Amino acid sequence: MPARRPARTRVAHRVRPSAGARVAGRRTRWTRTALTSEAVNEPAIVYPSLALAGFVAGALNVVAGGGSFLTLPILIFFGLPPGVANGTNRVAILLQNLVASWGFHRHGVLDPRAVVWAALPATAGAGLGAWAALSISDDAFRRALAALMVVVTLWTLVSRRSEPKEQPTALRVGMLAVGFFGVGMYGGFVQAGVGFFILAATSLAGLDLVRGNAVKVLSILCFSTLSLALFALSGKVDWTLGLVLAVGNMAGGWLGVRLTVLKGHVWIGRVVTVTVIVFAIRLWFG
Repeated sequence: MPARRPARTRVAHRVRPSAGARVAGRRTRWTRTALTSEAVNEPAIVYPSLALAGFVAGALNVVAGGGSFLTLPILIFFGLPPGVANGTNRVAILLQNLVASWGFHRHGVLDPRAVVWAALPATAGAGLGAWAALSISDDAFRRALAALMVVVTLWTLVSRRSEPKEQPTALRVGMLAVGFFGVGMYGGFVQAGVGFFILAATSLAGLDLVRGNAVKVLSILCFSTLSLALFALSGKVDWTLGLVLAVGNMAGGWLGVRLTVLKGHVWIGRVVTVTVIVFAIRLWFG
């Protein structure tokens, strides 16, 4: 009788139903990609790794931006399809910015008028962006994410922040409302790097970095609520991994509110720039 073959170390595909919703009368299903090692599928490794990544990303998101450039590739590495990773990441983003908005409010730097000229237009744009993200294939999204990573990284390297003005004029606020609609479309599509664009817009509005960050987290809180709902209704959210990631993001966001905005994140920004380029290459060719 021939000897039995040893078991392969490759993990079998894990299929789970959608995030609780039926879409158009049918249940959407997605497949978690098999990984080459059983170790990276162990909750004892996955959960702490996600929480730690979320902590770093949460602090970075509040202080500057770009934290999703870390968390999106990590979610994909742990087996989520790119489209599901895009939706799952928004669970952490939503809760992180809820904590950060409350923190900025307690410090008295959150301007309620920002809801009108920033958050509402951005939320409207996010609906279109999320619809676009849900309409393309995982492979197309992977390549779009890689390209956007490079574009946003290069933009942050060559851009120069203008000096803040005393008060934004009515014309500037009107133009910014249109700009935030476009920013919301980008955020609804991919989320990663949207904070850099918001800080540039708030700087043009005459806000310093502290108040600009407050407007940023409030805007992202508003439009991520809508985009997360759309991804969840399409069954593209892994709630378990999303909530684990959110624990780290909320802690990092709480810390980010208290960090000095004008100092301390230059070195982190350089590290993120290198990391983004590496992850972009991996996503493009992976």
